[in-house]
Amino acid sequence: MSATDIDIDTLRDVAGTMIPASAEFGMPGADDPAIFEDIVKSIGRDLPHVREAVAEISARSGSAFGALDRDKREALINGFHAGGAPSIMTLGRVIASAYYRDDRVLLALKLEARAPYPKGHEVEQGDWSLLEVVRKRPPFWRDDRKV
Repeated sequence: MSATDIDIDTLRDVAGTMIPASAEFGMPGADDPAIFEDIVKSIGRDLPHVREAVAEISARSGSAFGALDRDKREALINGFHAGGAPSIMTLGRVIASAYYRDDRVLLALKLEARAPYPKGHEVEQGDWSLLEVVRKRPPFWRDDRKV
């Protein structure tokens, strides 16, 4: 991906708005140079959705997303996200995935800075009864096996 594919500056500002740095916890933001480089490298097949999301954010901000104050940037992204557009959902996933691959983030979460396989990670058991609502819900996807 090159800078001509999407507005890199806006993407960086969006990433930093979605996951800001925290001085209190010593955490980098998603706009940290190493994390942002991973974001750009990992877009891959999601490029059309990422390009669409960045263009929509840019349009909603009057092409001045980075010039908006933090509250306005957050409100714009939250408003776009509330609509559930696939492009913003994909953008959020791309940003979060790269963020949680960063060794500094993993170490702050008290996880080993390593790939999850082959050793795996222990996950505490939660309240499985919370899934009953989902289990009882009728399917909302098309079953291609019935075609």
